Amino acid sequence: MTMQGIEQVVGETAYDASGDKIGSVGNVYASDATGRPEWVTVNTGMFGTKHTFVPLDGAHVEKDGLHLATSKSKIKDAPRIDANGHLSEGEASELYRYYGMQLPQPNAGTAPRGRKAEQGRMAEDGSMVRHEEKLHAGTETVETGRVRLHKHVVTEEQQVTVPVSHEEVRVVREPVADGELRGRSGELGDEEREVVLHEERPVIGKETVAVERVGLETETVRGEENVTETVRKERVEVDGLDDDGTGKHKRH
Repeated sequence: MTMQGIEQVVGETAYDASGDKIGSVGNVYASDATGRPEWVTVNTGMFGTKHTFVPLDGAHVEKDGLHLATSKSKIKDAPRIDANGHLSEGEASELYRYYGMQLPQPNAGTAPRGRKAEQGRMAEDGSMVRHEEKLHAGTETVETGRVRLHKHVVTEEQQVTVPVSHEEVRVVREPVADGELRGRSGELGDEEREVVLHEERPVIGKETVAVERVGLETETVRGEENVTETVRKERVEVDGLDDDGTGKHKRH
């Protein structure tokens, strides 16, 4: 991880190896020997009053903040060291031992963000630190499309059979028996009678009823994609050696 990349998340949210939020990113500490960022302080506790040193080894930056490679429980029990601007050799060694990391070279303390050391400078014992870039791949969630539900009204015809009835008139004739109308006088003349006929007619009524519920749900489909990126690394070449691999010059 480069200093340029880590500076972008100072003050942003910090997450542990499981993706749980643990606090906010405080200061970034770089090695005195290499100038590379090695530690970050995470402000935890109520109102961010606790400052805990966490290694940047294996960490990566995403859109939501800094994702560390250390568990929340490990960070919680880390040694309490004051973030006073510089880690002493003893303090750095204590942190390296706690996190199970390889101890640095002697006098290789760490400095806060912004203090740069000469890349690849020669140490007191004549050795040189070689660096290389490692590729860290992560994922981000992006919006690929939207799906909406829309309902509209369509008209269709339905046929319903309704039983109906109506009245009809038919003439009924029956003879009058002898003596049946005795004592009643009859007269000849015109006479009119009226009969009211009835019939049933179908009546159509409509009501709106719910028939089904339609919803949308999303499903996560897992897959793999190959990502190719170019990384750089340093090579060490030695000048001034003889054919036998020594630095001594033969006398003629």
